[in-house]
Amino acid sequence: MSKPQCRNYTRALRWAATLAFSMATVVTAAVPAAAAQPDFAFDLPAGVACPGFALHVEGSGDKRIERTFVDRNGNVVRLLAAGKGFALTFVNLSTGETLQLPSNGSVTRTTVNVDGTVTVQSTGHNVLILFPSDVPAGPSTTQYVGRIVYTVDAQGVFTLQTTSGRATDICALLS
Repeated sequence: MSKPQCRNYTRALRWAATLAFSMATVVTAAVPAAAAQPDFAFDLPAGVACPGFALHVEGSGDKRIERTFVDRNGNVVRLLAAGKGFALTFVNLSTGETLQLPSNGSVTRTTVNVDGTVTVQSTGHNVLILFPSDVPAGPSTTQYVGRIVYTVDAQGVFTLQTTSGRATDICALLS
């Protein structure tokens, strides 16, 4: 895959991850997930979400409520997602090692900024995937239990602003 194709592929995956993780609020703690068809599934190449191995991610059983807020011109200015989110499965595609996380509670508030960036504030149980192009640079896939705040620019670059609470390295658990 050429560098521009890889960048476009990565950007498309990033937006899929954004929808699945930041807007949809994803969740944690290890127990088996149901054998039903997932609501979403995607693979991230080695070095994109985890160092040294490709990562498969799927989620099922969406248990959240979403609200969209618009200004008087009909422009989206804020999104709110709250509830239990998705049960998640992470698979190290090199070894087959699997981690399953049930849905737990979380709230995600997303603000659309005037400059075209988005600010996301998530509390509760959330997973954040940072790519090599993000700040701080990934690859990393981390479960946060607490609060995280990050921005996303027009190119899909995530910048982690603050975290509090417990952070668990999912890549390390799958290694």
